[in-house]
Amino acid sequence: MAWLMTTQLLLLVWVVAWGAQTRIIRARTELLNVCMDAKHHKEKPSPEDKLHEQCSPWKKNSCCYSNTSQEAHKDISYLYGFNWNHCGEMAPACKRHFIQDTCLYECSPNLGPWIQQVNQNWRKERILDVPLCKEDCQRWWEDCQTSFTCKSNWHKGWNWTLGYNQCPVGAACHPFHFYFPTPEALCEEIWSHSYKVSNYSRGSGRCIQMWFDPAQGNPNEEVARFYAEAMSGAGLPRAWPLLLGLVPMLLRMLG
Repeated sequence: MAWLMTTQLLLLVWVVAWGAQTRIIRARTELLNVCMDAKHHKEKPSPEDKLHEQCSPWKKNSCCYSNTSQEAHKDISYLYGFNWNHCGEMAPACKRHFIQDTCLYECSPNLGPWIQQVNQNWRKERILDVPLCKEDCQRWWEDCQTSFTCKSNWHKGWNWTLGYNQCPVGAACHPFHFYFPTPEALCEEIWSHSYKVSNYSRGSGRCIQMWFDPAQGNPNEEVARFYAEAMSGAGLPRAWPLLLGLVPMLLRMLG
């Protein structure tokens, strides 16, 4: 019980502080139902009935086109020319997480609170510190234990001389756990901190789910609303009573 109260209090404090900081460093004002200004994204989300396989949960409201979703399932696709098998064949159980990660990145309209402006030749915006549900990260890490890689940051440092990524000179192939000793190391470091592993679980309304059943609705809509309201200040009137109510209880437990 003490752990739960402490976690709730810290979350509220963090959201308020993080929201205030983010309002200063980013210009985007629309945080809900938006698409990134990136390489393959739509300008605005809309229905996309023919999204392919693992990207299909977003077909009711998507930032990706059907052909993007098809390419997300291919090795060395036209999306980014990325070779998942740069250290031998990646295990199918591992690869499905990278496909799902790509689908979330390309298709989700619920990442607005974490979109940041960047000065890159292939995109003008990226995501940063998206609170990924801890179970999704844990399963990703577990399913990749038998696969191999040669780098911990997959955003940069590759050899692209053949048009697709190869291991740079001197980078040896090792099992994933060599470069990613913990689930957090994998999910947070592999894409330059696009994700931050949350202490919250799937279904909590406080973390982004990489996997969900569209028949039950998209749970990430609630998560985006929570953080967007905190960042805009609209959620503070509702948050402060809970915050103030937790302070005496926390002091008694710590006293």
